[in-house]
Amino acid sequence: MKILLLSSAYNGLTQRVHVELLQRGHTVSIEVAINEQTMLEGVQLFKPDIILCPYLRHRIPESIWRHYICIVVHPGIKGDRGPSSLDWAIQNKETEWGVTALQAAEEMDAGDIWATATFKMRPGTKSSIYTVEVTEAAVKVVLQTLERFQDANFKPELLNYSKPDVLGQLRPTMRQVDRSVDWQTDTTTTILNKIYAADSSPGVVDVIFGKEYYLYGATRESNLGESNLLGEPGELIATRLGAICRATVDGAVWISHLKRKAINGDKPFFKLPAAMVLADKVNDLPEIPVSIYHSTVNTFREIWYEEKNAVGYLHFDFHNGAMSTEQCLRLRDAVVEARNRPTRVLVLLGGRSAWSNGVHLNIIEAASNPAEESWHNINAIDDLIYEILTTTNKITIAAVHGNAGAGGVPFALACDKVCVRSGVVFNPHYKSMGLYGSEYWTYTLPKRVGFEKALEITEACMPMGMQEAKQLGLVDFIIPEMFTAFDHKIEMMTESLAQSNNYDKILESKAKRRDHDEFVKPLKYYRQEELRHMREDFYKPNSPYNPARKAFVYKTPATETPERLAHHRHAEHFDNSVLPLRDRVAKTARSVIQ
Repeated sequence: MKILLLSSAYNGLTQRVHVELLQRGHTVSIEVAINEQTMLEGVQLFKPDIILCPYLRHRIPESIWRHYICIVVHPGIKGDRGPSSLDWAIQNKETEWGVTALQAAEEMDAGDIWATATFKMRPGTKSSIYTVEVTEAAVKVVLQTLERFQDANFKPELLNYSKPDVLGQLRPTMRQVDRSVDWQTDTTTTILNKIYAADSSPGVVDVIFGKEYYLYGATRESNLGESNLLGEPGELIATRLGAICRATVDGAVWISHLKRKAINGDKPFFKLPAAMVLADKVNDLPEIPVSIYHSTVNTFREIWYEEKNAVGYLHFDFHNGAMSTEQCLRLRDAVVEARNRPTRVLVLLGGRSAWSNGVHLNIIEAASNPAEESWHNINAIDDLIYEILTTTNKITIAAVHGNAGAGGVPFALACDKVCVRSGVVFNPHYKSMGLYGSEYWTYTLPKRVGFEKALEITEACMPMGMQEAKQLGLVDFIIPEMFTAFDHKIEMMTESLAQSNNYDKILESKAKRRDHDEFVKPLKYYRQEELRHMREDFYKPNSPYNPARKAFVYKTPATETPERLAHHRHAEHFDNSVLPLRDRVAKTARSVIQ
């Protein structure tokens, strides 16, 4: 079918739906919903069989929904209506939630129901639940809707609140007054739920040192009492790795990130580590260290390590997958330490919703010299990946449960084996950010997919689903399970590998390959060649990296649909729009990967 994705942004959910539809052979094009004129123009150019709206903040014009079946993917159960669906579900501690495919109609979220799917809720941020559970349920309802669309006998269900399975209701837009934290009365659990329900947007507004900030990244703390660091509710009592700790009526919470609330006339602010935003105001607070061997879950930690049956598990979970210079160096040191442990396999496990997205653009933007900080950050992540690539005394495994983009993809490819959750999406490219890329991608990517395909992938700037990644040889194992079931499957696979009779042969073969590759072309030359390009990208005054970075950090709305997505706006659309863009990239350029 010809399917138009009409979306307010090409976000993670839209990308996942896109790759699933392409995998099934549909002709797909995308129109970013900028205004009524551009939406209508995109529809008229493409003339789709059906329009899917995975993520829509705008009302679909009547001029469109009157003439085309438009399916809105709503992150709520049957009968749920309103723009703050997931926010209310988290804050009200719903035990089950869902996604519903609704036909666009005159009244918002009140159209006929084409499909619905539910999932169990878990403690977690809105962004995490949206990226994992909502996205998985959305894919189910989209695919079911398309099946039903092709069934001439199917009739969608009218919204009827008298039916026993219609449990949702119309909810208002959640306001800051609904999210407000009362530090004198709210329990730690209540505070966590409020911040979870606003993470990553819009955040919870709170007053610190007389100024208003949005709060993000909350974690319960259970052990500060042992250090006699208890304080009055709302009081800042400690810092750790850029986070601040605030006392509550029954404990304490860590807040990892803040964003200053702009007042009239202020330039916009963006999210940064909390202690960095408050700067000299928290200098007198004690910095509470945490070991990578710290066993308590209820505390703020970004890196931790554990061992079991000759396998070392190195966990890292950075906010939104962004990795600053300091974070890269801390993870590098942890890799070196884990590498020296008496284990046979080292497993790297990233966050649940984000494995890694490469360098930390927000911290770079905040630096007094963004070019200099970019240079430090890219060298730090290169240092980290170098330590993984040169680990020859054990087998390394990347266990990828969350999405990966930019430098996060070659970070995973640095490991000997890459195991991924089936719903993961890779964005293995840099060009859309105006960068050539580093992280030894010119070594690891061609090694897995070949020179030509590596060039096509990085030039096309398109997301990649795991079925395609497996077909290309980019990943080794796909695991359909999520969360603890995913971890259990990883444990079974890696512990079996550690105990395998062929382990010594596998390790010996690995060491020989590394020696051979180093002889043919040392790693330092890949790095030098990549960094030569990157230095120009960072320091050149008219480099596209600078405006691209600013647009990303300040979340500048799109003014047009990127050309790589809107195939209906290409002259060649009528001949080969069914093909993914990466398969139509001209092979005229050549790079230093050869």
